[in-house]
Formats: sequence, C-alpha cells, structure tokens
Amino acid sequence: MKFTVLGPLTLSDDGCLRALPTAPKTRSLLALLVLHAGRPVPQDVCRAELWPEEMPPTAVQSLHTRVLHVRRALADLPSVGSLRAAKQILATEPGGYALRLGENELDLHDLEQRLRLARQAELARDDRKLSFALRDALSLWRGPVLGDIQAGPLLEAHVTGLEERRVTLLEKCVEAELRLGLHRELLPELRSLTVCFSTHENLHAQYMVALYRSGRVAQCLEVYHRLRDHLVSQLGIEPSPRLRELHAAVLAESPDLAWAGPGPDGQLSPLPGSRLLSAG
Repeated sequence: MKFTVLGPLTLSDDGCLRALPTAPKTRSLLALLVLHAGRPVPQDVCRAELWPEEMPPTAVQSLHTRVLHVRRALADLPSVGSLRAAKQILATEPGGYALRLGENELDLHDLEQRLRLARQAELARDDRKLSFALRDALSLWRGPVLGDIQAGPLLEAHVTGLEERRVTLLEKCVEAELRLGLHRELLPELRSLTVCFSTHENLHAQYMVALYRSGRVAQCLEVYHRLRDHLVSQLGIEPSPRLRELHAAVLAESPDLAWAGPGPDGQLSPLPGSRLLSAG
C-alpha cells in the first residue's frame, strides 16, 4: 500500500493504482488523515476542515459515514482484504481517528529518506552528490501538491508548506549546480522558474548569474529590469539591496561573478558572489 500527496492524491497496492472515494469531502478527509499519518486527528479538527464556513447539523454523522467509505476503499486492497483489517489501519482514537501507515507507505517518507542523503552530501561539501540527491527528491513531485483535492484551512496550510519546500530545494539544487559550472545547462529551467515565480528574487538572481557566466550580459540585465518592473507594479517595492548589488556587479563585470571551478584540493569553491547572493 502506498499513498502519494506530492501531486494528485493516489493510492496504489501491488504496483497498481487503486480506486479512492470520489466524493470531494471524503477525499479531503482522507488527504487530511494521510498528511497526519501516525497521529490522531480529533473529530472537531476533521469537521472544521470539511466545513470551514458553516457546519451542518448532520456533520457528526456525515463524518462517520465518510470514515466508513475510506475504510471500505482500504478493505478492497489486496494487501488489506477486509473491513476488520481496514479498521486497524484507519483506527478510531479517543475523540478522533488515526491513519497508521508503515515507513514506506507514503511518498513524504520517501522524501525524507532522499533528503537525508542530500544533507550528508552537503556536510561533505560534495556538490555532485548533493545535486543528484536533490534532483532525486524533487522528482517525487508529480504536480501541484494535492492538486485534485478541495483544501480547507488545514490542508491549505500543508499544501503551501510543501510547495514552499519544493522551491527551497530547487534553489539549493541550482546553487550546487552553479558551483559545478552547469550555468548553461540551467538556463532553460531557470527561465521557466522565473516566469512561474515572477517576483521571486533569489531565482532571478540565480538566473542572472547563469546568464552572466554564459556570456549573455544583455539578457542578464533584462532579467533584472523585468523583475524590478514586476516588484514595483505588483508590490510597490524596489528590489532588495542584495539584488541591487548583484545588478551593480554585473554592470561592473565583477570577477566575483565568474565561475571559479575546483580548488587545488579538488573541492569546489563556495559559489562566487556569495556575498551578493544568499543562495545561488
């Protein structure tokens, strides 16, 4: 049995995708339980998620019915096989419910395993292994987190946090790959990212560095001015001092922005211009 949340909510068993309840609120309830796997979720929290604005008089009974529908879906899995076994997986706790999943039964568990390898590579200052581990972790995202689920306030907070985590991992990965001298290879990805995140300063800074190192100074300056236009028009603010320093460094053709390559000991130097860039 395996649940995934880094994309549409799915459930697989014996290597095959299995049917989940189709009712939107039942799917929302299941998503909430999956994200809290191993921890009790109080019934009042479940009800607040499913009916955030106005709770109907039938909310308690409706919640019990939706839990039953989830258990029936679990019972249909070959690895579960019965409603009695399903009740051991989706267990009733005092005042709530808990979904009991094994160590490898959720894609978030896979994410943590892959990020442990990334942290080991980072401590060893091995940018090649760090890049590989982060790309491996990022491959778990199959689209917007729980993109097929109607998210209430609690689910929305989880979704936002996981999407922000993805962007943070992307920044860290790009930073490592810039240190590896992969600036030309990164250009298409960074172009797309800066379109998707039109006011994200650090991704734009990384794109500027990649363009500058690829000999595309005019495009590098265009990226800065496009970002500035977005910030001023959408948020009414100027770029941060850090980004303005990067812009000035590009105009001055600062040697800090050049790729340094491996040092005498074979270790890659810290990203040049790190005084100007906090991550990239």
